[in-house]
Amino acid sequence: MKKSVERIEGDTEGVAYEFPVLRFEGSDKAAPRAYLQAALHAGELPGTVAIDALMPMLLKAEAEGRILGALTIVPWANPIGRAQYQFGDHQGRFHSGTRVNFNRDFPLVDRPDPALLPDTTHATVDQKLKARLLSLSLGHDIVLDLHCDDEGLPYLYVPAELWPAMADCAAAMGVAAVLLWQGESGAAFEEASVHPHLAAGGPLDRVVVTTVEYRGVADVDRATAEGDAAGLYRLLVARGVVADPSVPAPGPFKGVVTPLENIDMMPAPQAGAVLYDVKPGDRVKKGDRLATVVHRPGEQGGHAEVFAPQDGTILTRRSHRITRAGDDLVKLLGGARSTDARAGALED
Repeated sequence: MKKSVERIEGDTEGVAYEFPVLRFEGSDKAAPRAYLQAALHAGELPGTVAIDALMPMLLKAEAEGRILGALTIVPWANPIGRAQYQFGDHQGRFHSGTRVNFNRDFPLVDRPDPALLPDTTHATVDQKLKARLLSLSLGHDIVLDLHCDDEGLPYLYVPAELWPAMADCAAAMGVAAVLLWQGESGAAFEEASVHPHLAAGGPLDRVVVTTVEYRGVADVDRATAEGDAAGLYRLLVARGVVADPSVPAPGPFKGVVTPLENIDMMPAPQAGAVLYDVKPGDRVKKGDRLATVVHRPGEQGGHAEVFAPQDGTILTRRSHRITRAGDDLVKLLGGARSTDARAGALED
């Protein structure tokens, strides 16, 4: 394994950001190549600790000559967001200088050629970071962007064009659900990663591109990290990046598969304190109460209730218990199109 350090100059003199890149060369040039990155939203750390738990397995495979395909791993993908604190609270989702989500507005290129990326000489530092990350990922057959939700089940965002060919990956990782998207997603990293493959118009059976949502932001513990690492390792073995005859092939995927338009986001009708009636994994029926917002405590009519618009499964819920009116409270996976179906990305 070789380590290098990427350095990005900041927007003012004397400021720069660095992040490490770990590489395994691979012994078979014909084997699939894999790219893994974590914490693009810098406070989302389940993927970072999963990579930490994965590394001993990869180092052992390297020592035994079992790494076939080249591997590029970025455990801390966002040093800019990692450094952003406001009054003691970490702010890693949006760049404070541009107010742009760190997982939006990636360059879209039609071929996996870094020369096609825009000139970033006069770009803002977050734009420089995005171009650098995409440059590192181009040319890989497998691209995994490891995130997490607030509180939730593990799930994947998968380009519809790659399903069901990616069912083995979902099964290997042991996720509960797969959300299929098509079209545009605000030029998120996943869209930028799959774009060259779709533009080429060739076969996609070898391509794996997905945003991995590892449960909730607080699910950062040793046992969970080891389980997630085992899933990543199974995927790498199943797709031929790593050779390991002791790892069985993944079985059929048994989780929920649903298009984005079937997801109800359930916005809060009032601002106030959230009392949940459901948790991730719960099955609900149409009309079941999902949450109550206490907006005028102790007063007549001071509670606003949120009800399920259709049968389904609770995938996620917000971790905070204070809400503004209009804040999305839960993701409900339904069997029919949501009356509030959203084009593009589900959230800002």
